[in-house]
Amino acid sequence: EVVRYRHRSEVTKCEMGFAVFLPPGCNSLAKAPALYWLSGLTCDDTNFIFKAGAQRQLAKEGLAVVCPDTSPRGCNLPGETEKWDFGAGAGFYLNATTPGYKDHYRMFDYVTEELPQLVQQHLPIASDRRSIFGHSMGGLGALNLFLKKPGFYKSVSAFAPICHPVACPWGRKAFTGYLGPDENKWKEWDPSLLLKNLPPTKMPKILISQGLSDQFLKDGQLQPEALPVHPNITLEMHEGYDHSYYFIATFVDEHVAFHAANLKK
Repeated sequence: EVVRYRHRSEVTKCEMGFAVFLPPGCNSLAKAPALYWLSGLTCDDTNFIFKAGAQRQLAKEGLAVVCPDTSPRGCNLPGETEKWDFGAGAGFYLNATTPGYKDHYRMFDYVTEELPQLVQQHLPIASDRRSIFGHSMGGLGALNLFLKKPGFYKSVSAFAPICHPVACPWGRKAFTGYLGPDENKWKEWDPSLLLKNLPPTKMPKILISQGLSDQFLKDGQLQPEALPVHPNITLEMHEGYDHSYYFIATFVDEHVAFHAANLKK
């Protein structure tokens, strides 16, 4: 079962949407573990549900999936709808600190606090078993949320994530607009730097899939080479795949199985 919901968010101070898939058999007495999916630039809460083809594997594993929107919308902020890679559809899953944006663009708090509380209150979704994954900007978000909320998520994976945003055009543009010009503040939202600051013995298990024909990889937007080399970080480089949902649909079952193994421990 797939349902889209709308609600007034106290965190973003606007109406927000999210989509949920519930596996067969889950109910108030048999609540499902949840995978949170974070989509990429220009996307909304529907892209994964419609394009990834993950429902069969999710149903097999007994997992729900929760897909939030990629940003607040309709806040009438300067520059909010002028560019496709900043503002509406491009919230970067952080808490903004710049004037105007700090009042609405608090996607980190929305995804890690308000949204889980909402779905757990109203849907048969377990409150103690959740994992997170995402694509591109959403892959960046998934890595950051997992690392900045230790223990909140059981596992994390990503498709073609923005790994080193302080050093790529997308990240530098977004961080300037959301966090201001102080680049030291940007580092708090860069997963490659957060991971490098961890002791090797504390390195979490991470699964990352990247297509070698991805134009954004070639353009230097993704930079998976910035991630630390560690046995717990699995970086799969796939010949012939680009940045599209065809790539995600090909390997999504592997990611769902990875999370299922962690959620069922």
